[in-house]
Amino acid sequence: MSTTARPFTATILGSPRIGPNRELKRAVEKYWAGRIGRDELEAVAATLRRDTWSSLVAAGLDSVPVNTFSYYDQVLDTAVLVGALPSRVDGIADDLDRYFAAARGNDEIPPLEMTKWFDTNYHYIVPEIAPDTTFALNPAKVLGELEEARAQGIPARPVIVGPLTFLALSKAVEGADAPIGQLDDLVAVYAELLDVLAEKGVGWLQIDEPVLVTDILDNAAELAERTYTRLGGLARRPSIFVATYFGELDDALPALARTPVEAIGVDLVAGTGAALAAVPELADKLLVAGVVDGRNIWRTDLEDALGTLSTLLAGARSVAVSTSCSTLHVPYTLDTEDDLDAALRCWLAFGFEKVTEVVALARGLEDGGEAISAEIGASNAAIESRKSDPRLNNNQIRNRISAIAASGANRGPADRRRAAQQDRLKLPALPTTTIGSYPQTSAIRIARADLRAGKIDVAEYERRMKAEIADVIKLQEQLGLDVLVHGEPERNDMVQYFAEQLDGFFATQNGWVQSYGSRCVRPPILYGDVARPKPMTVEWITYAQSLTDKPVKGMLTGPVTILAWSFVRDDQPLADTAAQVALAIRDETVDLQSAGIAIIQVDEPALRELLPLRSKDKEAYLNWAVDAFRLSTSGVDDSTQIHTHLCYSEFGEVIGAIADLDADVTSIEAARSHMEVLGDLNAVGFSNSVGPGVYDIHSPRIPGVEEIAMSLREALRAVPAERLWVNPDCGLKTRTTAEVTESLKHLVAAAAEVRGA
Repeated sequence: MSTTARPFTATILGSPRIGPNRELKRAVEKYWAGRIGRDELEAVAATLRRDTWSSLVAAGLDSVPVNTFSYYDQVLDTAVLVGALPSRVDGIADDLDRYFAAARGNDEIPPLEMTKWFDTNYHYIVPEIAPDTTFALNPAKVLGELEEARAQGIPARPVIVGPLTFLALSKAVEGADAPIGQLDDLVAVYAELLDVLAEKGVGWLQIDEPVLVTDILDNAAELAERTYTRLGGLARRPSIFVATYFGELDDALPALARTPVEAIGVDLVAGTGAALAAVPELADKLLVAGVVDGRNIWRTDLEDALGTLSTLLAGARSVAVSTSCSTLHVPYTLDTEDDLDAALRCWLAFGFEKVTEVVALARGLEDGGEAISAEIGASNAAIESRKSDPRLNNNQIRNRISAIAASGANRGPADRRRAAQQDRLKLPALPTTTIGSYPQTSAIRIARADLRAGKIDVAEYERRMKAEIADVIKLQEQLGLDVLVHGEPERNDMVQYFAEQLDGFFATQNGWVQSYGSRCVRPPILYGDVARPKPMTVEWITYAQSLTDKPVKGMLTGPVTILAWSFVRDDQPLADTAAQVALAIRDETVDLQSAGIAIIQVDEPALRELLPLRSKDKEAYLNWAVDAFRLSTSGVDDSTQIHTHLCYSEFGEVIGAIADLDADVTSIEAARSHMEVLGDLNAVGFSNSVGPGVYDIHSPRIPGVEEIAMSLREALRAVPAERLWVNPDCGLKTRTTAEVTESLKHLVAAAAEVRGA
């Protein structure tokens, strides 16, 4: 058994790694492009780790998470840790290039799949477990970061993804059984790691098991008790802290409490913690209480949180204050946001501010509420300010939503719509298109920077953007695509672009968070009631349509995705906020139709992302999500074709809702998953048109004509030609123009080949 380490009092479960100014993103992309070597990349990474750790200690944390840094993804890091990279990358000699090949693929090697991390907007790399997968410990990264931290004098606590979560999120391939069947073999590798860490004198090890707040594993409580009884019973090990987050533990809580682990972390923001008092075994544990929201950006109610902590202290051996999850999901700090009005600023807490809240609460728990009376006073004032702000109480918007809902938000029957649209559009079988965005060229980025810097005026910026649109339209016509897009050069992001034009949103200057790999986004802050003051896209789309006789799609982002990729107000139900966003999108579709646009795409790539983690909560969510989409799209005529797009999710649980959206055409990620989704759609009676992605745009690989043709033939086994569209998996903004041109040339050729077969 371990010699129990001294309990800590103030911590966070993890931290961002992209850098406050996206230093890691830039360094990694330079490395991929061959502009810097490994030494320079590693120097940037080491500096970011050092600065992060030192700032956390300076703020007052007495236990600092390490091994939360990643060049791409923590689940992929875990695959390296336990020797579970796919065999197809074995031939790459350099370990870092092998790692990136697994994440991104290369000219010869397809990447691992990628999907959302629980119900967040972070994407993880999905490990593959084959029949011949043999786990083997590779602790170099953990030990390397531990050594770095100790050299700085950091009170380091290594963090790893737990064996239950790793296997539950993995994918069986090549006929392998469900990955969880290899739990005993994997736990043996974790036991070996614990012994190595004990040899290094590690006091605490954090093992993340967020899968325990979900229904992914049927027997999660039993597996948790078995796993942590085994690891907790090792003769030599660090003290074990099992961290859970994103929801309520339910019956896994008493199961974990019965094991010998020394600490259990609970999310008291996404969960209520109502069961804590009923688990007597917690009296022997350190309870790490996640009372500061690690996922959203609202200031903590310190008085309420301190009351919760004080109550918990009566039932546990000791209580540590923590964020509810890693602060990976929020921006670094408010300090760089110069445009915030005073009221909105006082409502917010980004990553650094959350650390200060954790430290204040730990001090209040130790010394009493009077020790942090000033902090509590400021917190209370912010809460009262939000309640009374008129921007959060627009009854005109609420009344209009109620009136539309009462009159029904449905379009005509699908077969009638299909006939009207075919008469209007006259498209060939297997029509070809793209999802929306085209590469964000250097000219686009320079124009955007020049506009921000005041070097050009709005008129000149718009002239440059229209030139980009003209180039994209010309390219698509040369390639022979059937339905065109304008390429979205004027859009910095598919959510932020709309947020900047809608009342009730604030767009940050530097609020970057990691979405996947080097991909970073700036989620806007949805703080108030949402309204559309004027049209947002009509001018750009009608200009593009004026350049061609082929149909150009209007491109909009759906209400669920706008919510999922924003920091959303927490003072009203999500369904109410979704309806407000939907009303704004509805008004835009009507204006696009009035301007003569025949096809309008309302993207919902995040439909699966917001799905609740517990089965009992899913139906209610899917009902309001579908209602919001239909509110968005039911204001147009039957002859106007509504498209939607979904990508990078496990679709099985929302497949019925995808059908219920009743879009005329649904484009959907399918390349990495080899068209599996089409069978699922057929099983629920989906009978509208579908465009399964025929190649993966997140990899730099350029697919060949025959590769795409094979995907199309596979799709045709599930979907008749009159309902099948041909398109990439997702938007093309992250690719180069050369990659896009060659790939789409092959896509058009493959469609022609299959049409003529």
